[in-house]
Amino acid sequence: MKPTYSQSGVDVAAVKAIQTRINTLIASTSNKHTPNFLAGHYAGVFEAGGQKLTMHCDGVGSKILVAQALDKHDTVGIDAVAMNANDLICIGSTPIVGVDDLSLSRADDELVAQLMTGLVAGCKESGVALIGGETAILPDMVKSDGSKKNPARADYSLSMTIVGTLSGAPLTGAKMKEGDTLIGLSSSGIHSNGYTLARKLLPVKEWGEEMLVPTQLYVKPVLEMLRTQASSIHGIAHITGGAFSKLARIGAHAGVGFELDNMPKPAGAMAELYKKMGDAREAYRTFNMGVGMVIACEPSSAESVLKTAKKHGISSYEIGHVVGGRDVVLVQNGKRISLL
Repeated sequence: MKPTYSQSGVDVAAVKAIQTRINTLIASTSNKHTPNFLAGHYAGVFEAGGQKLTMHCDGVGSKILVAQALDKHDTVGIDAVAMNANDLICIGSTPIVGVDDLSLSRADDELVAQLMTGLVAGCKESGVALIGGETAILPDMVKSDGSKKNPARADYSLSMTIVGTLSGAPLTGAKMKEGDTLIGLSSSGIHSNGYTLARKLLPVKEWGEEMLVPTQLYVKPVLEMLRTQASSIHGIAHITGGAFSKLARIGAHAGVGFELDNMPKPAGAMAELYKKMGDAREAYRTFNMGVGMVIACEPSSAESVLKTAKKHGISSYEIGHVVGGRDVVLVQNGKRISLL
């Protein structure tokens, strides 16, 4: 039987059902600060003191178990920043401040120092001021799977909340239309999703270093794209949980679909995962497969978007286009594969 994310312990359908229920419940909490309540998108939007602000909360997940297996924790903080900052920019927001939430099985000064190294580096790269946070010692709750290189090291969980500013209306994807070009910005690796399955398919002794490469931060290039090509960029998607099926999140706002007919060839860990999974649909619904961010833009602006990415040292590709309908279709070897 081909390995799937659900078999590894993450039931994607169940997760989506939970998210739908949560979005329904939180909408009932809207107040005077949320006149345009935006539930189920990449970030929440609210108003305070006449300013539009955004907020997002996310964590590193089980990538931490790879860090424990290598006893290397100085880049994990970058992942915590990236999982939040990259989501904020998808709605056109500029990240400005954040707080971290660190839960430990016991006090461990050396571990905390390593984690802070990554948090500070990620915040500086993203223009985020780390203004506080929570550090909790929870020995009865925070426990890993035991596969640590250094048994004396504390177990932990790390997440962040980042707030951003927003000028004008949020970029929801509502302006996307058939024929828009899809530009894929290259990922730095697996990023911070799919590790429950990746850890079962890739031996950490062989692939651990590559698995631990921090999530690519897209803040600077994407904000520059939005400054210089604002009217031409119609939608942005961060490829995280659910991978390319997540394009449907922005597609729903315009009633459009997506055709991915020029994806880059998977390399490194992605190629190995694809080989072991043996199923294109499952692979492209679980992992970013080399593309961590997708920009939907006017065809006439595609070259400018590609040049901006290159300027910031990020490879990019024209990976497809916006189409009618509401499906997300991968075209591979003459086959059309629905990712929904």
